[in-house]
Amino acid sequence: MRFRHPDGSTVHLAYCTNVHPAETLDGVLAQLRDHCEPVRRRLGRDRLGIGLWLAKDAARALVTDPSALRGLRTELDRRGLEVVTLNGFPYEGFGAEEVKYRVYKPDWTDPERLDHTTALARVLAGLLPDDVTEGSISTLPLAWRTAYDGRAAETARTALLTLAQRLDVLRELTGRDIRVGLEPEPGCTVETTGDAIAPLTAIGHDRIGICVDTCHLATSFEDPYTAMDTLAEAGVPVIKSQLSAALHAENPHLPDVREALAAFDEPRFLHQTRTATAAGLRGTDDLGEALKGDALPDASPWRAHFHVPLHAAPAAPLTSTLPVLKAALTRLVGGPHPLTHHLEVETYTWQALPAELRPRARSQLADGIAAELTLARDLLTDLGLKELP
Repeated sequence: MRFRHPDGSTVHLAYCTNVHPAETLDGVLAQLRDHCEPVRRRLGRDRLGIGLWLAKDAARALVTDPSALRGLRTELDRRGLEVVTLNGFPYEGFGAEEVKYRVYKPDWTDPERLDHTTALARVLAGLLPDDVTEGSISTLPLAWRTAYDGRAAETARTALLTLAQRLDVLRELTGRDIRVGLEPEPGCTVETTGDAIAPLTAIGHDRIGICVDTCHLATSFEDPYTAMDTLAEAGVPVIKSQLSAALHAENPHLPDVREALAAFDEPRFLHQTRTATAAGLRGTDDLGEALKGDALPDASPWRAHFHVPLHAAPAAPLTSTLPVLKAALTRLVGGPHPLTHHLEVETYTWQALPAELRPRARSQLADGIAAELTLARDLLTDLGLKELP
């Protein structure tokens, strides 16, 4: 979906396909048929943006076989779909029964992360619509926080500098400007937008910046306006933003709130949980840990890294951090000029929701994704952007 900003530039809205598990190119092609095109039809659109997640094997198939890349581009066109952004965070196995800490491997100290991201950039350059010259890729925020020392930091910095050089060459060869954004996430080396400033300014390249995920922003209790202003002052570019909402519990000390939260403690994904205290942010790596005894102070609200559907906040006594998303979006695209032109709805946890909330068929999932995109569209038009055909 495309929108015209009051300054005349185009803002792209997509939804991320990591909600549909696929490890191979055949699986990606099936996603387009079974999920993406049905969402487009529900929205009554001739064209729908999707943020592709390409696992290792799918990316390698596309980057080593030009005919496969052309075939994917043809299939996108045929189904009324377009790609300006990729999710380069998960490497493989995102649809496994247990993902948890595995999603952070390989990290930016491993040469395979650089090779994979380079492959994604080359693929994206070939998938961009004819009238679009800029593409974006989100990637993990350097590494999970454990075993990350000065030597690891230097290795990661060198890898990102090499990536920047490769993106420069890609621009010269293709005319396509592909940029990559580190995506701050609780528990990682770069947990907050503030944590991103030092490593990104050390790289000092406008093709390497930040991806602002509004669920992660909220989970870390960051104020959206302060975060965006600080990034702007530091000269850190916002490459893209993932529109998502976290799980919010206002009174975690109450038994009924604990019981409601326990329904979201599931085995597939890591749900880092945080609370803001007078002494600073406190947290656990997973929601189950927070619910055990006094592992986490409960005098103040808790937020958990659980991407809940944008249009459907959990039932009381829980809610979502949709207000944080709205505030971030206002700062990102509501001003005289957008801070980013790439927005992506990223609710990958539909099948991890409590059983009674999960979609039971493809049609229900498509309905839910279409409803999320409708909400995002309405937020954008309320900010003065005009939806384009």
